[in-house]
Amino acid sequence: MTKPVRIFRHVACEGPGYLGTFLENNNVPYEVICIDEDITVPQDLDNISGLVFMGGSMNVTDSLQWVSDEKKLIRNAINKNIPVMGICLGAQLMSAALGGEITHDPNMEIGWHAVKETVENNKFDWLKELPEDFIPFHWHADTFSIPEEATVLFHSQCRKNQVFILNNNLAMQFHLEMTIEMVEEWVRLFTGDLAQGHPCVQDGDEIILNLEQKIKVLHNCADIFYGEWIKGLSSN
Repeated sequence: MTKPVRIFRHVACEGPGYLGTFLENNNVPYEVICIDEDITVPQDLDNISGLVFMGGSMNVTDSLQWVSDEKKLIRNAINKNIPVMGICLGAQLMSAALGGEITHDPNMEIGWHAVKETVENNKFDWLKELPEDFIPFHWHADTFSIPEEATVLFHSQCRKNQVFILNNNLAMQFHLEMTIEMVEEWVRLFTGDLAQGHPCVQDGDEIILNLEQKIKVLHNCADIFYGEWIKGLSSN
């Protein structure tokens, strides 16, 4: 039996979403560790095929025990060639664990913002499958630097670094896991973030406009990213 992917959830509204659906459709078992329910970070790596770290409203620089524990786990997994994926906060955790720096921008990046490739297509063949107008979903203030030996893949007008890759490890500042229900919930829960009036922050009406079509395109792009990542899942 294939070993499961272990997914770390940090807040209740930022679960695996479409990532869970993708893993199920590809017969990849997974389990969710709910840090928001005070579950201790398990450091054992023997019975998993990969690690995923989801987003959250907290900061990597916060003096929380689980933040320190997750960074340690990320380093250990990468040293053992167990693939790691980080999403938003999870990507920042990966950068910090690998020696990168996390910086705070008071102007958030929220909504549907296009990203552009920072590398040439021919370096990573799977990028050729993405549409030219790749528009993922964003909701973040902090951002990460690119760790040594990692490669930055995308940038946006609002953030210099959106994705980095290091061997089988993938860190994404944006969110590909969103569902219609998740987007609507975030718009409803985090109205304060939407009131910034900054060009990088869309309002709620703009975010949910044509939402069904936006999510369909988002999931097509997610299939490409997730599909590339699961190729490296450990079978040892």
